[in-house]
Amino acid sequence: MTSPRHSRRGLVVPFAIVGVLLAIWTGWWFWLADQIETRLAAQEQALRDDGWRIAHQPVSVGGWPFRARVSFPQAVIVAPSGQGVSAPELVAEANAWNPGHWVVIAPDGLTLARAGKGEIDIGGDGARMSVNRLRDRFPDLRAELIRPTFTPRPGAEPFPIASAEHVQFEMRPHLTNGVAATDELDVLFRLVEARGRPGGPVEGAARSGRLSVEVEATIEKASRLSGVDSAGVFANWTAAGGRFTSVKGRLRAGESSALISSEALSARGDGRLEGQLALTAERPGEAMAGLAGSRSGAVNRIAAAGAAAAASAQGDRPMDLVLRFRDGRTWLGPFALAPAPRLF
Repeated sequence: MTSPRHSRRGLVVPFAIVGVLLAIWTGWWFWLADQIETRLAAQEQALRDDGWRIAHQPVSVGGWPFRARVSFPQAVIVAPSGQGVSAPELVAEANAWNPGHWVVIAPDGLTLARAGKGEIDIGGDGARMSVNRLRDRFPDLRAELIRPTFTPRPGAEPFPIASAEHVQFEMRPHLTNGVAATDELDVLFRLVEARGRPGGPVEGAARSGRLSVEVEATIEKASRLSGVDSAGVFANWTAAGGRFTSVKGRLRAGESSALISSEALSARGDGRLEGQLALTAERPGEAMAGLAGSRSGAVNRIAAAGAAAAASAQGDRPMDLVLRFRDGRTWLGPFALAPAPRLF
């Protein structure tokens, strides 16, 4: 009596299902890759039409099956203002099932172009940026540099920072009662353990120590952060009455530290900040004395020495101070310490 034959259909069906699903997924992936290339070309052309300089070697798209990976060799991205970046290679990656969230890395470092000031090479252990919710009016953005170094190229103006442990910038829509505000953005900037260049204002203020900064604020009229003229996005925003509000943060320079806050800061027509910052400072005299001894031409060393003497008279007690940005200068009481920070 012969034994019954067992059907092999039960073995074949799962493999067939997997094969069909793989074919469907592969079709989706190649469609996505084609969409990425098409939209990228259109976006680049739109930027060029607006005066941007965009250049790179032929782009390659890979990452099958689960990722979309776009490589831009010899990338150059420069805004009409002259500010921009270049890199031996920029690599953008996203999960194939979530093409609205991208991570961009510069594996071989970056070069920062500063309008009228020359270029700075940025090295270190990593440079990356992530962008999420691209379909929203304002996406979430996060950029960071891990243990960066900053080296001016020959002929470039000095850069105040030589290196740092970490630099971070975040931007996301401002929430009011859990709902994204119509035209406001929250921003955060963090600089950790920065070392100033020899003889510069950062090294002076930190007394050869290190500078750490953490500041957060809300940007009003964020939709006006656009523009194609040589002054860049902040000129258009300033002309429309844009302001930084709810500014708060903490500074530490060597042995000196301060908590800072401001209801609002704006900018003049020349890009210099206007407004005032309230500080609760500990041992500010040391930072002022360090500024007075720096070799930076931007620092009014006589005024810094006067401010140092006035602060030292208070001893080590915490002091409530006010920094005022007016007339293009940074004032501490009657002392004009340096030019006001410039946005553009």
